[in-house]
Amino acid sequence: MKVLRLDTSAQSDSSHSRALVSRFLNGLGPDTRVIQRDLAEGVPLIGPDWFNASFTDLESRSDAQTTTLSASEELVGELQDADLLVIGMPLYNFSIPASLKLWIDQVCRANVTFRHTENGAEGLLQDKRAVIFFVSGGTRFGSEADFASDYLRFVLKFIGITDVRFIHADAHMSDQNSLSRAREEAELLSRELFQSDMTALAS
Repeated sequence: MKVLRLDTSAQSDSSHSRALVSRFLNGLGPDTRVIQRDLAEGVPLIGPDWFNASFTDLESRSDAQTTTLSASEELVGELQDADLLVIGMPLYNFSIPASLKLWIDQVCRANVTFRHTENGAEGLLQDKRAVIFFVSGGTRFGSEADFASDYLRFVLKFIGITDVRFIHADAHMSDQNSLSRAREEAELLSRELFQSDMTALAS
């Protein structure tokens, strides 16, 4: 299995989302290939030059346009190559971290990760799975104050990823069992995925 790990927390050693992702990945087996991308280290903004380059045919792009899209091409390539997308997502001010939004802007590319059809947009990254670790200090997952989970689920579906699983350690500042439940669920899900992949390889 090839896994793309996205960390988005601005914290490092004390990050609950990073710790949960690590716990989950440790259970996937030694043969799992993990590409790690720490979005908190920086993702380029998109601007007019990016849009012009993105909507210019590959054969017609200038060297400058190719350079402008280089970060996007790398991020898209990582996503295309992965079987499983794993995102550690703390809730910041009721929504996703800014670094994750920048990543979304870089990988949502017309005719690359989605295309427009007469029936609407069609995602091009199918047959992939995603596991999202949702962590919040005070906001409940799926509540009216959670503007992150539905948005992220929608965006992933937009580019073709419909098999999305959320594990949430929500309102953990008041719910003492929230983090422990998430740890147990992470371990259980990793075992399930490992067993299913072993079964698929043996069949």
